[in-house]
Amino acid sequence: MIYSHIVRGVRHSFADLRTLLACASPLRSGDELAGVAAASAQERAIAQMTLAELPLSAFVEEPLVPYESDAVTRLIFDTHHVTQSQAAFAPFASLTVGEFRDWLLSDNATGDQLSALAGALMPEMAAAVSKLMRAQDLIYVARKISVVTRFRTTVGLSGRLATRLQPNHPTDDPLGIAASMLDGLLLGSGDAVIGINPVSDNVSTVTTLLRLIDHVRVRYAIPTQNCVLAHITTQMQAMEQGAPLDLLFQSIAGTEGANTSFGINLPLLEDAHAMARELKRGGLDGETGAENIFYFETGQGSALSANAHHGVDQQTLEARAYAVARHFKPMLVNTVVGFIGPEYLYDGKQILRAGLEDHFCGKLLGLPMGCDICYTNHAEADGDDMDALLTMLGAAGVNYIMGVPGADDVMLGYQSTSFHDALYLRRLLGLRPAPEFERWLEGDDFHRLQHAGQPAALLPGGGRRG
Repeated sequence: MIYSHIVRGVRHSFADLRTLLACASPLRSGDELAGVAAASAQERAIAQMTLAELPLSAFVEEPLVPYESDAVTRLIFDTHHVTQSQAAFAPFASLTVGEFRDWLLSDNATGDQLSALAGALMPEMAAAVSKLMRAQDLIYVARKISVVTRFRTTVGLSGRLATRLQPNHPTDDPLGIAASMLDGLLLGSGDAVIGINPVSDNVSTVTTLLRLIDHVRVRYAIPTQNCVLAHITTQMQAMEQGAPLDLLFQSIAGTEGANTSFGINLPLLEDAHAMARELKRGGLDGETGAENIFYFETGQGSALSANAHHGVDQQTLEARAYAVARHFKPMLVNTVVGFIGPEYLYDGKQILRAGLEDHFCGKLLGLPMGCDICYTNHAEADGDDMDALLTMLGAAGVNYIMGVPGADDVMLGYQSTSFHDALYLRRLLGLRPAPEFERWLEGDDFHRLQHAGQPAALLPGGGRRG
């Protein structure tokens, strides 16, 4: 279907819905690389005006990626067409994208109403309305929404900010990892998860690292959860061999082809999810096993890098990845916003905009959104850009951020946020850690950790007892 808008007597047309969305998207290098970006600022403004007049129902009628050939599209449409989702969406079906934006910004759109609507919204609708919003709009609406998840800690409560303690090491050395863990824990980091990116994606390494985190957790009674960010099939093998796995990790994307490039599909995620549920780890207040057990990572540009973008802009595809995440009720979702590089988000301005968009869209779709506020060293960005995004996301109610020693990941080779950045944001905005973790920080077990001595004391069988 052709979409058009008349400006000063001249009709401007867009060939189909995906072209309209791409042209309406704020400028980013990845869309230019894909050849889908607006040719000029004028075309972008006209596309946004056209999009503002489009009814939300148009997204139900025109898939951006063919239903017959894409599993993510089928998941999106099949979820939307269930009776409960249709009933929740019905009052909004006649609204235009512009009217939906106005409603989101109004006092009528309360946090409870937004939470009730989340499961009925298609990701493309969230992406579309974000393209019409200023930075302050994205912050203001996301701030209304609380998405709370639980494992051993409760993440996402209003007035709280959690962190992922990321103790990566360039050789997976347990002592080096223990040193980073000790540093982070003593600075109040780790209530969302202690998550390690392993250098070696093999069962032995994954099992060793999971046991290391679990040993420290049990020894010092730390309310947190572990995760080793290996491929999901490696984690499944580790579970089969008795590894103490808490959260399942996997990178996901917004098209079937991009997920295939990651070596995954929806049935595989279902199998891994069922296997992890059988471990019955986590849970609060006497529960046997936690429901929220996935940790997903996403990032704008992944479908383009896999040549599986179908001519759709990268921000819309990012929102489609959230449909995959939403299906599994994850504990944590992390947009690794500047990690893929300047080919997709060129500079600090584009990274900042993308981070706010991702957080807004994820929250609007009912996801527990965190953000790796980061950039690679060849991007036109610096620490000041990250400070701005960090502060804006704190104001927007982000569930958690990264805690990396010195903000410089020595294994992955990129710049993120530090343990001290989390302390800054908590103090600036009056935010507190997850409640269970906060109580631990005030108790005897934390004091034992303070007196543990050298990092070797954290290793199984090593060092002086606390």
